[in-house]
Amino acid sequence: MTRHSKNCTASSVYSYHEKKKDAKASGYGSLNLRYGKDGVKDFDCCSLSLHPCRDPVVTPDGYLFDKESILEYIITKKNEVSRKMKEYEKQCKKEQNELAELGEAEQRSQVEKFLNTETAVASPSQAAQGEKSKTANISGPSVSNMVAGRDKKLPSFWIPSLTPGNKETKLKKPDKTVFCPISGKPLKAKDLIPVKFTLADASGSSSSLEGKRERYKCPVTGDILRNNIPCAVLKPTGDVVTMECVKLIQKDMIHPLTGNQLKESDIIELQKGGTGFASANDQLTGKKARPVLQA
Repeated sequence: MTRHSKNCTASSVYSYHEKKKDAKASGYGSLNLRYGKDGVKDFDCCSLSLHPCRDPVVTPDGYLFDKESILEYIITKKNEVSRKMKEYEKQCKKEQNELAELGEAEQRSQVEKFLNTETAVASPSQAAQGEKSKTANISGPSVSNMVAGRDKKLPSFWIPSLTPGNKETKLKKPDKTVFCPISGKPLKAKDLIPVKFTLADASGSSSSLEGKRERYKCPVTGDILRNNIPCAVLKPTGDVVTMECVKLIQKDMIHPLTGNQLKESDIIELQKGGTGFASANDQLTGKKARPVLQA
């Protein structure tokens, strides 16, 4: 068959180019996209809002956050845990009530069994009368679904948890620990350390830093801080210095600005920002799952 268009529809081979073209047009298949330089945050931006921090704080693992954003995150998580805890307590109370009802039902059954045994040793007339009543009950049982406590156990076809054949999902006791949204480690508000950046232009204001590329500098060496320059936070004062400066500090462990003694735990390596190079990022590719085209 002669080729009558750009893609021969009579071919038995579904080429990679045709597959990608059809996936782009129809929206099927997984979408992989490599981040560009503008798709990753800078070193001085909040890990949640992705904007330059107005009141920066850092976690013990070196992740930078805006104080307002991270406190709002912690409060939201605590409110969520509180809501889940109330639901869990409600479920536990319901289970206790069900166990109490089962205990009462078992006690009633034992009492009825005892009364039936006493009736068997009663007078023959009473026994015959009792047998007659039993045969009457057996011959004509009630078909109503509102007797013998069945009115409280009616299934509901509209509520999923009460649908016949569907067991109610049991909730687990929620964990009250708040985890860092980036590292996944436990995080507390008291662990956040204030950070102080040194402006590259001392005459400028911190309110107009959004569009500037060279915003901060090392207060010791004067080097401009960028995404490809490793930095660290000095915990006692919150100053951000370069790792080259840290190598000099580690010789005598004295703060270069205040002269106080430092410990190894007082030096927190700041997580670097992203760049357009794969070697400077842990993950530079985003993947989005879309509907799968099945044959």
